[in-house]
Amino acid sequence: MKQKCFLWLEDYLFIPNTFQKIISFLLLPFTALYLFIILIKRLSSKEIDYHIPIISIGNIIIGGSGKTPLVIHLAKNFKNVCVILRGYKRRSKGLVLISNKGKILQHVQVAGDEALLLASALNSATIIVSENRHEAIKKAKELGCKIIFLDDGFSQYNIKKFNILLRPNDEPQNIFCLPSGGYREPKMAYSFADLQLQEGKDFKRVVSYSLNGKNIDILPKKLLLITAISKPKRLLSFLPKSIIMQSFEDHHIFTKEEINKIKDKYPNYSMITTSKDIVKLKEFALNDLYLMNLELVINSDVNIKLIDEYINKYKI
Repeated sequence: MKQKCFLWLEDYLFIPNTFQKIISFLLLPFTALYLFIILIKRLSSKEIDYHIPIISIGNIIIGGSGKTPLVIHLAKNFKNVCVILRGYKRRSKGLVLISNKGKILQHVQVAGDEALLLASALNSATIIVSENRHEAIKKAKELGCKIIFLDDGFSQYNIKKFNILLRPNDEPQNIFCLPSGGYREPKMAYSFADLQLQEGKDFKRVVSYSLNGKNIDILPKKLLLITAISKPKRLLSFLPKSIIMQSFEDHHIFTKEEINKIKDKYPNYSMITTSKDIVKLKEFALNDLYLMNLELVINSDVNIKLIDEYINKYKI
């Protein structure tokens, strides 16, 4: 029942049916109030210059659009990098140092799935989770980091930074902001970005598969997708049509009871999951757990040099 509610909500936010559209229109007064708060927050914010290059990777829709893969893609090209993120749904509070110069210091419950994925993928970077991005930036500077990447930092209006906004291949059919639709800010916010990257136009997702670290070309016929990412249906286009999906809310921490229940229901099925999910599934020692390796490939005509030009303005 919980999974059905989760999927219903995502349909409401992005591809609403007639009934969901009615609900969306009824909630428009609350959307107007939400937009007023966003406007006041933006107008009243004064940018703080921390005298260090800060690159924000963000979007203005609810859920994922490739932020984490892009952070990995960009950050691996630099030295003395720190990635700062909130650590959504982690079982900890405050500022926590997840990895220091590549040495992982925390487990997934403390770090959160995205932070641990970043720590695993960036083997020389420093990863910090904190609700307060200002404290995290100061901590990064104390640790000697020279470049900072802010995961989902677009709404941090009071931080001077280089803003990269990602756009989905298919924009949500529901064009309203929360709670009437899937946008966190009006679409005009794209004009505030220093660099826009749209899936399908400026970058594409390339998916490969592996089992126990070895690349494979053919997936088993009886395959079950287990995942806890936003908009999980988008994964289906990369998988066989016969696949069965068991999805949970974004950032969900799996329990042994949930995994055993799935195994009992589908005893002859192999499982496949994402890089973000596998950091939470490793503890269950699942056999035949396939991995979807997702990488972003940026088109050659995209002016990525804008990032280098921004970084070079600082004495590193």
